[in-house]
Amino acid sequence: MKITEDELVKGLAQAYLLMHRRVDRAMTKQGASLARTKLLLYIQKGAGAARAADVAELFDLAPRTVTQALDSLERDQLITRSSDSQDRRVKRLTITPFGERAIAATEPLRKELLQEICAVLSDQDRVQLDDILRRLIGSLAEAGDIVDYR
Repeated sequence: MKITEDELVKGLAQAYLLMHRRVDRAMTKQGASLARTKLLLYIQKGAGAARAADVAELFDLAPRTVTQALDSLERDQLITRSSDSQDRRVKRLTITPFGERAIAATEPLRKELLQEICAVLSDQDRVQLDDILRRLIGSLAEAGDIVDYR
């Protein structure tokens, strides 16, 4: 039985959407959506170096969308924005203790849900899927846009 490229891509998209919805709904019930948690994790990882432009580029979002999301995080005291010492037009993003607690509350749930979702895969399945994803990502990534999905 031959599986077409269209069927493969539709299958990947459907799996992604179903995983995303399941995780997002569960996390939202705990008080922080998946999107919000991803933003907080990125800002946390940046340790004060992240900028709104970095967020827009990484998540492929319009600047206005990023501004609204950051306004919400700042209003909820999960992040702070401070002026860059080299360029006062730039605002650096820093996670607050409230933001750290929000991550601590939702990140274990996210990891648990991902474990549940991936429980149907054997160790061999995981290795094969990882290899397939790396090859697909490698063939799609443009110079400078390479994203390590791990």
